[in-house]
Amino acid sequence: MKKLFLLTLCFLFAMFPLSACSKSDGKTIELNEVTHSVFYAPLYIAIENGYFKEEGVTVNLTNGGGADNSMTAVLSGTAHIGLMGPETVIYVKNQGKKDAPKVFAGLTQRDGAFLVSRIDEPDFNWENLRGKEILAGRKGGVPAMSFEYVLNQMGFTSPVDYTLNYDVQFNMMTSAFVSGTADYCTVFEPTASEYEEQGKWHVVASVGAKAGEIPYTSFIALSSYINNNADTIRSFLKAMKKAYAFLNTHTDLEVAESIVKQFPSTTIRSIEKSIESYRGIEAWKTDMQPTEESFTRLQNIMENSGELSARVPYSEIVDLKLAKEIFG
Repeated sequence: MKKLFLLTLCFLFAMFPLSACSKSDGKTIELNEVTHSVFYAPLYIAIENGYFKEEGVTVNLTNGGGADNSMTAVLSGTAHIGLMGPETVIYVKNQGKKDAPKVFAGLTQRDGAFLVSRIDEPDFNWENLRGKEILAGRKGGVPAMSFEYVLNQMGFTSPVDYTLNYDVQFNMMTSAFVSGTADYCTVFEPTASEYEEQGKWHVVASVGAKAGEIPYTSFIALSSYINNNADTIRSFLKAMKKAYAFLNTHTDLEVAESIVKQFPSTTIRSIEKSIESYRGIEAWKTDMQPTEESFTRLQNIMENSGELSARVPYSEIVDLKLAKEIFG
């Protein structure tokens, strides 16, 4: 998967040499998210509560269905901003692109996946995973790398102690697990809570609580876009600041009610439980400024999985000047 991702980047560098010059009209932001999840609740609060409109910008949200697709959208100019894992920025930087994308704000600071089992395990212990097969995402993606890091830190060795199944596409893992593939699966909210209520599985652990702080999902744009559209990004971040203020001063149910239109096929109870779950692991980066220490852990995770060709200095992949200006 990493090789395919890098080949895609090489193709884009050849096909879109002028994409770095793309500039917003100052009012509209094309934003491509890696997937659609309650994990990104602050973004949906800003949309549904009209905070972007109050700040004079329109956000057109599209779903990339994977970090490779979201980064492709940013590199090609199809999207001004991508919401995805910052491992993609590291991969691109190591390819030597001059107008490389950078993280200008962080949304989440924990792995948002929950481990689910077909059987109820109220006294779950990570030792239960020995000898088991787990669906944890695509090889080279942060979900799989983060999960592997957790197991390796506990002394587990693959494939002796466990097996990670990389054969199932990320957006097909849920259906594959329900159909009988693997012993465990990692799932994001609201699917984790929704399917648990339906009796399809049991949530037994939080991967994020075990993995520690990492810049799991970030807002990313080309350096040229950040430099040429500072006012637009300021407006974007001001709206996000309002969203975090709402999140921090309202109940789980009130937050769920504010974003329920984003999840029309999900019950309000499942969304409320999802908010509760993510609050419980401190999933959101409320000052939107991922730390150097968290990026060091991310590169440790990538290195542990054999997916990091070279470490990249924090200053070369992060540009937080506007986030610092807005959030202090």
